[in-house]
Amino acid sequence: MKIYFIGIGGIGMSALARYYKTQKHIISGSDLSRSEIINDLIEEGFAVKIGKHNGQNITKDIDLVVYSAAILDKNPELKRARELGIVVKRYSTVLGELTNKYYSICVAGAHGKSTTTAMLSLVLIRAGLDPTVIIGTKLKEFGNSNFRNGRRKISANFKKPILILEADEWSGSFLNYASDIAIITNIEKEHLDYYKKFKNVVNAFKVFSSHVKKGGMLILNKDSKGVLKMVESLSANDEVKRFFYHLDEKDNKEIVKFLNIPGRHNRSNALAVITAATVLGIKKELIFEAIASYQGSWRRFEVSEKSIKDKKITIINDYAHHPTEIIATIQAVKEKYHKQKIHVLFQPHQRQRMFYLFKSFISAFDGTDNLMIIDIYEVEGREKNNIEIGSKELVVAINERWNKKGLGLNVAKYLEGKLSEIAQLVLESAKDNEILIIMGAGDIWEINKYF
Repeated sequence: MKIYFIGIGGIGMSALARYYKTQKHIISGSDLSRSEIINDLIEEGFAVKIGKHNGQNITKDIDLVVYSAAILDKNPELKRARELGIVVKRYSTVLGELTNKYYSICVAGAHGKSTTTAMLSLVLIRAGLDPTVIIGTKLKEFGNSNFRNGRRKISANFKKPILILEADEWSGSFLNYASDIAIITNIEKEHLDYYKKFKNVVNAFKVFSSHVKKGGMLILNKDSKGVLKMVESLSANDEVKRFFYHLDEKDNKEIVKFLNIPGRHNRSNALAVITAATVLGIKKELIFEAIASYQGSWRRFEVSEKSIKDKKITIINDYAHHPTEIIATIQAVKEKYHKQKIHVLFQPHQRQRMFYLFKSFISAFDGTDNLMIIDIYEVEGREKNNIEIGSKELVVAINERWNKKGLGLNVAKYLEGKLSEIAQLVLESAKDNEILIIMGAGDIWEINKYF
């Protein structure tokens, strides 16, 4: 079968394309511009059209067109596929079909999905359960891929092979998934460009929870107020078992002994994995060994040391783009590096997120020694042009807050220009033996090539 992916460079779309390639299908696709993921796909032999989407890319011999949630109905490739009568399916619909074919473990939550999915995958691999994994980041353990192909037709003690899936809530994608085990790490105000109100976010997670299969399990973070709010309205269901986890000080001290990545939020993610693996009957010793082997994911607290112009700088690349994630990352850096000076270079992600969470962003950077913010990374197909709040306004608001709180020595700066130019400004700020956090979910990580 020939399958064409519109937006193949997306982190989820590329993983799904890799899945279908292992199933012996012929895969091709398109994306607007080159990226690290696109380059990886091309090296792996995928045929990728780069540039403005063109209906001529869609030919009659294509059997299925898969498109990402960011692709609009007016997209010329999508329109052409429909004109030709080709079957078209949204990414989340295709994944939903897969969850019914597998014993599916779906990891959802506003934050921590990738880390939790990664650690749980390593645990099940070590336990010999050989899962197929689709994850929203790249793992060293998967050969720097976001996909792992499980090779057993039937896993031991299960009626089906196992699929571990990172379940994204944006645009209601995860409502298509049927879980044998559903993990919810937390529920917060996120993706309000789609949900508008927090109660709609909570309700979406409620519906996701209701899609757990008969005899399945629901694993919930008791420390998340949003999760508890959702649980209040969940109907009783004796066919689904609920397990709650809570990171108390005993667990916190125990997990910090073997977890290699810092931060209380990551210890909470580890506890979610321990809870899930325990109810699956995996021995604690094996669980701890697998989690201890986890070295982190692509753009999740990714640490490197750089010697630049007689200066040794520790650079931390992190995907944090929501206020809660920013706070957690900064706290984790302070926990790991203690008294070293912290510089933060932040790229906001999506103008509507800035609009809905502006007040939370203002206080998210407290504790940094030097804050630099560049222009917002605008997501194709998800932006509204009538929103005027941007990076300049955020910098002004942060400085006003810091001045009122007597933090006048801390000054947030707005930086503009090409990444190569911004890199030079950053290097002028950072001194020897200091920390630079490069933070954001857009293309900010590409600045590393200029250091």
